[in-house]
Amino acid sequence: MDANRLKEFRAALLAMQAELHAAEAASEDDRAPVALDQQAVGRLSRMDAFRAQAMALETSRRRGVELRRIAAALGRMDEGEYGYCVECGEEIAARRLELDPAVPLCIGCASGG
Repeated sequence: MDANRLKEFRAALLAMQAELHAAEAASEDDRAPVALDQQAVGRLSRMDAFRAQAMALETSRRRGVELRRIAAALGRMDEGEYGYCVECGEEIAARRLELDPAVPLCIGCASGG
């Protein structure tokens, strides 16, 4: 892969990373423990708050998974292994990397083939 394409993919990965960190920071209050003050909040409102908290925690977990994928891709770049399948070592199609710069597998390995 040429140096310009590599720079483009690094920039895309860093932008994705920054966006995920910003979203994580913005949703911090949504993941906070739910207050159980029955005088201030009704039973149904507390149930809604618990549900919203659970959804925020799951979204945070998914962001964490994506951040680890991005960190792994950046690590592969630093090692000179970016753009090659971590399973079989074949080159990953440029179009596949354009769609998801953090993808670690070629289409064959990703589809189980």
